Amino acid sequence: MREQDTPTGGRHVVVIGGGIAGLAAAHRLLDRGERVTVVEASDRLGGKLLTGEIAGARVDLGAESLLARRPEAVGLAREVGLADRLRPPATATASLWTRGALRPMPKGHVMGVPGTASALTGVLSDEGLRRIERDAELPRTEVGDDVAVGEFVAARLGREVVDRLVEPLLGGVYAGDAYRISLRSAVPQLFEAARTHDSLTEAVREIQAKAAGQRQTGPVFMGIEGGVGRLPLAVAESVRARGAEIVTGAAVTELRRAIGAAGAGSPAGRWRVVTPGRVRHADAVVLAVPAPAAAALLRAEAPAAAAELATVEYASMALVTLAYRSAGITLPEGSGFLVPPVDGHTIKAATFASRKWGWIAEENPGLLVLRTSVGRHGETEVLGKEDADLVEVSRHDLREATGLAAVPVATRVTRWHEGLPQYPVGHHARVARVREHVGALPGLAVCGAAYDGVGVPACVASAYAAVDQLGGDRAGLDALITNPVRSLHGGAGE
Repeated sequence: MREQDTPTGGRHVVVIGGGIAGLAAAHRLLDRGERVTVVEASDRLGGKLLTGEIAGARVDLGAESLLARRPEAVGLAREVGLADRLRPPATATASLWTRGALRPMPKGHVMGVPGTASALTGVLSDEGLRRIERDAELPRTEVGDDVAVGEFVAARLGREVVDRLVEPLLGGVYAGDAYRISLRSAVPQLFEAARTHDSLTEAVREIQAKAAGQRQTGPVFMGIEGGVGRLPLAVAESVRARGAEIVTGAAVTELRRAIGAAGAGSPAGRWRVVTPGRVRHADAVVLAVPAPAAAALLRAEAPAAAAELATVEYASMALVTLAYRSAGITLPEGSGFLVPPVDGHTIKAATFASRKWGWIAEENPGLLVLRTSVGRHGETEVLGKEDADLVEVSRHDLREATGLAAVPVATRVTRWHEGLPQYPVGHHARVARVREHVGALPGLAVCGAAYDGVGVPACVASAYAAVDQLGGDRAGLDALITNPVRSLHGGAGE
């Protein structure tokens, strides 16, 4: 087996994983003067960020937007030359397909939790609205160290709030079950407010008042002309140009601390990173892979961390992209709609991509691009269907919701097997334990969607914090803990 020692010219850091977290870590490491090698198991870079084409139109086949109210993702895009490609959505209005009709997405809520019953008029039944008003009369509900979003909100406001609004909003982020997802991790600002308020609606109103007092300007979300999937490719191009080595198609099979005079006894520690046919020696390692892969690699040196990561569950999903000739087609207003599971439909959301992202329409006049998402945590039957069947169920639901009966000129199904980590009750404590175990090993750090948030800004922030931690600076990590990156729909009034 070929042995590769540390490159000359400084400390060598190997980043395992070529998704956006790993590439962001490489970018940060280069800023700090390190020598960097990125090793990716698959034949492509970008992880869950992927661009493609349908009927000649450039589209995202993975995540399609960046939360712009955090600086990490849009800042990285600017640093790697995409500043002039950043685009806000052409329209930010959306709907709910519930109780037999498309209804305007309510305003004045925090992840679907309203400050007043009137905020959900038209979405909830009269009984559901009356149930919200009982919140002020109920005794305080203790949230303890953590609680499930759905459990807590249903106890205060009734299940209809959860089933009709909280569930589809959370499902759009995690593809999970609101009755299992952690309030502390998914909606941290609401968790903190709930700890000090007797009334949940009062807590929401306080969050809204604070948000109004520090109202941010500019768009909530940003896309990238040509697709958000351009971001990891631009980061990769940037880090290569600055001297980093990027190796694809090289699965790491073993991660061990080196031994000997120049190995584990050195100040920073030394690591052996084994891929088929080659051993790389590194002064430090950033592990930026999904939890199951991280667990396998940490089993020898950090068995307690590996055991924790092995318990992380993932949700699979599929995106169905459809292209139509736009002549004669009229769609409802807005950028698309979310679908509560309680209504019994197959799709969980639909995006009118050509309308949401103006550059798609500008580049492809006469073409209409839509996409639906299918699959939630625990849903195995629907994802077992053939691609053609997923296209048909998507067309059926689109026809029921919008009246769209036209035949698409092209379709494309993109499956994301175990694509989204789940954040159940106690997730924050599990992450803290993992980092404690990993932190006991000099020259090792972890980052990615399994820890601090599933959105792109969260992954970038997690990567930066991991790199800073390797350099002895915990400020970024402490900031993530005290000010988590909110979910995409976690802001007041969004």
